[in-house]
Amino acid sequence: MLPDYLSKASPNPAANRAPWYANTAPTYAGIFLWVAFYEKIAVGTLDHAGLSVCLIALALAGLLCYGLFYFVPATLGMKTGYPLYVVGSSTFGTKGGYLMPGLLMGLLQIGWFAVATFVATDFILKGMHMESVPGSIPFIVTGTVWGLVMASIAAKGIQYVAKVGQILNWIPLVMLLVVLAKTAGGVGQPHLASGTQINTFGAVTGILAAVIGFFATAGAAGTDIVSNARNSSDVKWGGIVGVGLAALVAAGLPLVSIAGAHGLGLVGADKWEYADVVVAIGGPLASAMFFLFAIASIPATCFCSFIAGNSFSTMIPGVPRISSSMVGAVVGIVLAVTGVAANLIGFFNIVGASFGPIIGAMIADYLLSGKKWSGPREGINMAGYLAWVVGFIVGILPFLPISDDLKPYTQPAGLYSLIAGFIVYWIAAKAGMEPKTVSMPAAKAA
Repeated sequence: MLPDYLSKASPNPAANRAPWYANTAPTYAGIFLWVAFYEKIAVGTLDHAGLSVCLIALALAGLLCYGLFYFVPATLGMKTGYPLYVVGSSTFGTKGGYLMPGLLMGLLQIGWFAVATFVATDFILKGMHMESVPGSIPFIVTGTVWGLVMASIAAKGIQYVAKVGQILNWIPLVMLLVVLAKTAGGVGQPHLASGTQINTFGAVTGILAAVIGFFATAGAAGTDIVSNARNSSDVKWGGIVGVGLAALVAAGLPLVSIAGAHGLGLVGADKWEYADVVVAIGGPLASAMFFLFAIASIPATCFCSFIAGNSFSTMIPGVPRISSSMVGAVVGIVLAVTGVAANLIGFFNIVGASFGPIIGAMIADYLLSGKKWSGPREGINMAGYLAWVVGFIVGILPFLPISDDLKPYTQPAGLYSLIAGFIVYWIAAKAGMEPKTVSMPAAKAA
């Protein structure tokens, strides 16, 4: 007997699918245009290397996200029409799929909800010219109100958010161009203070780690997103434009603007966050941009809450989706208002460590199955779980107490975790650790 999350699943029919420019590309572009992605992209990167080096690293990161983290999950979504938790039952088993990637996706979405709530709260207070300090009364009140309102909307009216999000997602692009126009005069001027320690390797690996970590869950979610695609051409072009190009534009414009701001002397030598540049612009324009960035975070906050609740209610049918959404929101709000969610780069690394090996195992499973979905595997697929454990350990190497000489070479950990997951799954599958597949009537009918 198949568990409910598989027996009740139905593939997305061909009649519901559309071209890449109508769904895949704008969805992924909207993800990258969220300010949480590029708010700290220059910290530890542009402050120790040249602008051209950072832009080349960013282009490479986009290609890696497309080729390794997006393509196979997206292709499986297009071919099967099923969401990630169904497709993942091949790599992790019918029982193993409850936790991986099912519940894990929900748990990480609580973290993303916390990040979205923190960023929106921070920008709202800055837009009001108030001191933004996690743990302070204004921060707690603003963050709590924001989080509860967004979670309530996600629980009861996500369809309206999806429609409004098609417009809100493009607001950040306009503001990125406005900031670029204000700082363009300093581009080409030296942006590093004299005596700055140059660390080209650290800058490159730092950008790779940040971009890959940010994108890891979105890459796995490509199974859901690209189940709306018609064919392999939609998969390819949706990824090239929505992932590779969008990552370069969304983070490239802030990098150029931050370099320009330093070239003009608008910000201090220790100010490398994107918000610092917005503050330096000053006046009503800066306040308006902070509020607009916060408003543009509405889709991200709502969808994180919705996906978390949906994951929990699908994997644990006895738990109502609204209840799980609100409980997850409370946890996320606590993480946000206490400042735990402020460490964006650290959170990106944890996400990369968590989902890198999942995608690596999926790639190995896909190739071993003849570039198709093999169907659910019985029970727990130990090949998938072994791949995840080893890959996750590799992915958290930057957080382990290792020597300072070795630590710089542990990045980009998210990429290493994917490679480790791929290798371990391949070896385990060849050793006969994959369970037999079980039939799925809905898949045959489709």
